[in-house]
Amino acid sequence: MPEGDTVWQTAQRLHQALAGPPLIRSDLRVPHLATADLTGRRVLEVVPRGKHLLTRVEGGLTLHSHLRMDGSWQVYGPDERWRGGPHHQIRAILANAAHTAVGYRLPVLELLRTGDEDRVVGHLGPDLLGPDWDPDEALRRLLADPSRPLGEALLDQRNLAGIGNVYKSELCFLLRVSPWLPIGEVASPERLVAHAKKLLEANRNRRARVTTAESRRDRRLWVYGRPGRPCLRCGTPVRAADQGRAGQERSTFWCPSCQAGPQGPVPS
Repeated sequence: MPEGDTVWQTAQRLHQALAGPPLIRSDLRVPHLATADLTGRRVLEVVPRGKHLLTRVEGGLTLHSHLRMDGSWQVYGPDERWRGGPHHQIRAILANAAHTAVGYRLPVLELLRTGDEDRVVGHLGPDLLGPDWDPDEALRRLLADPSRPLGEALLDQRNLAGIGNVYKSELCFLLRVSPWLPIGEVASPERLVAHAKKLLEANRNRRARVTTAESRRDRRLWVYGRPGRPCLRCGTPVRAADQGRAGQERSTFWCPSCQAGPQGPVPS
């Protein structure tokens, strides 16, 4: 699933491509928007909110989209071949005279009044890459349930918006604590919030996400996506397991030697 930095980059690309000139094509390919037509309207701005994208259009309308696991927005020039996936996976097309934005496999696409945006993003916590960032409020929300495992608390967008599976695993490693440690037992939890902000800020303009300061592709991340491979710090094999409530499990990666606390499910 794209994380806050990826969504931020997508918003920048869409804004640069669409904002200003009037739309000459609007094709929203979901049943409840079959009759919606934005042709002739101008895109005012495209802004990220956590993992959500808000395309604000003149006339007080917002096209809300969420990429979830494998959705994407691609931008093309007038004569450029579309290559984001099969034609039947296209859910949205917005075009002006210079650029065409194509949304592939979008699981969430809805048109609402801009004044009603809180209906879809009002539940989110402070956005790590947004103008509303408030570290004190993010910390307060994280600690509201002190018995909750750290990994689950970090993924909950109601606490702070923008962290996904990669940053969850990497942040736990950087703090040297297990993702299963109750968040109320994390020493100096304000460091957790500061590290999260620092990592997303550092990566929002990068094409390849890096948390280790290494440039080699196989050494850019400490533990994420490296099950069974040696920890880059101590050499112990990295472990992986599902974490989360039933039906909401997500893969988690950690080093059992470097990270103190409960060690998650016993490997079968």
